[in-house]
Amino acid sequence: MTAPRITVNGTEAPISPAAPHTTVLDFLRERGLTGTKEGCAEGECGACAILVARPGTNEPTDWVAVNACLLPAAALDGQEVVTSEGLATVGTAGPPGTLHPVQEEMAVRGGSQCGYCTPGFVCSMAAEYYRPDRCAHVDPAEGTDPEHGPNGFDLHALSGNLCRCTGYRPIRDAAFAVGAPTDEDPLAQRRAQSPPPPVATEYVRDGSAFLRRDTLGETLRLLRERPDAVVVAGSTDWGVEVNIRARRAGCVIAVDRLPELRELRVGPDAIEIGAALTLTEIERRLDGQVPLLAQLFPQFASRLIRNGATLGGNLGTGSPIGDSPPVLLALEASVVLADADGERQVPLAEYFTGYRQSVRRPGELIRAVRVPLPLSPVAAFHKIAKRRFDDISSVAVAFALDVEDGIVRKARIGLGGVAATPIRALTTEQSLEGRPWTAETVEAAARVLRAEGTPMSDQRASAAYRSAMLGQSLLKLYAQTTEAVSS
Repeated sequence: MTAPRITVNGTEAPISPAAPHTTVLDFLRERGLTGTKEGCAEGECGACAILVARPGTNEPTDWVAVNACLLPAAALDGQEVVTSEGLATVGTAGPPGTLHPVQEEMAVRGGSQCGYCTPGFVCSMAAEYYRPDRCAHVDPAEGTDPEHGPNGFDLHALSGNLCRCTGYRPIRDAAFAVGAPTDEDPLAQRRAQSPPPPVATEYVRDGSAFLRRDTLGETLRLLRERPDAVVVAGSTDWGVEVNIRARRAGCVIAVDRLPELRELRVGPDAIEIGAALTLTEIERRLDGQVPLLAQLFPQFASRLIRNGATLGGNLGTGSPIGDSPPVLLALEASVVLADADGERQVPLAEYFTGYRQSVRRPGELIRAVRVPLPLSPVAAFHKIAKRRFDDISSVAVAFALDVEDGIVRKARIGLGGVAATPIRALTTEQSLEGRPWTAETVEAAARVLRAEGTPMSDQRASAAYRSAMLGQSLLKLYAQTTEAVSS
């Protein structure tokens, strides 16, 4: 193993002497790259956004925007990073001082005032600028799609970036004005080459260690030796613990680049999703094949977070308000747990045992999530939160129903935010199955659904509100399906 290094704006930089818990944000700022800012230190404001070269969906490499405040610098060992400063140096073919096209549009359209958030916006915008499948849409001025520009720019790419003073209209105008990268654009050309391959990492300093092994087998043997280790992929949860709660780990083991955890297979009986695939990768590779997941993805945090977060991580934390568990419960998914002795498959409905607790044993990790086929044709995910996007849910409800000849043949309902763990609404499922899909049946089932779980009152919502939203969610599903049939 060589000393851990990151290629930053075309130049290799050693990670040493940074501590293993040092974030990419602090690593960059200590090297004078102060365009990367800290706003919230928990991945919600986007001021720290940078670009990382990652395996692509449609080309060998994608430029992916991530939150530098959450990732340990050691997690980017051997990888390539471009900061807001680098966009104007390694990202343009013009003479020194030439602005990158994204920076140019932000400047001429008044997309910056105090400038604190601007570098993060620029990096998120650049990731969308270089997205290979970005294509023209109808002009949003015609009212057809206000979230996509005529240049194909998806505004959701900026959902993780906040601006306190400029206002979003000039930023949107800049996003909708950028053209396509030229043939001479160095970062566009870089997409045709493979990203840096995964490297084994062993970074030990001041009694702490950040470790990455080449294979799953080696990783599982390491986990057996270090059952106390913190396992990270995108670090979107652990990074918050490090920054906000000053948590430190004696050993962190990274699994985000293990090939065995990055496979996605669609078979005749099931879809198997690798636990270390990011949500963005899953979304783009499935391309709508699982409609319930397709509804989940835009509502799961922001694009910046989805570029790092994984299903394995979301399930591994065991949070009762995670967005993916209700959906996966409705899909009757199972988790594949692996340790040094082998694998076992556990239905997700039997996986959670208590608040942030599960059947996962010391030394085990989630290798994959399996979704059985065929899928139920009636599916919906309802996330009740104070904001439309990028918010923690007060209640999350996922439905998957088989309705044949007007009769509910099968009902699966996953709930989040109403108990110590994500749960199935078993009583409501039973009240629906075998009965006609009518307003009378649904209203009766909605009364049952309101009593599922043990909702509590907290800062996000009261227990009464949560119960009311459960019932209302089923009524909404019925209204949506009736409208779809009638239209």
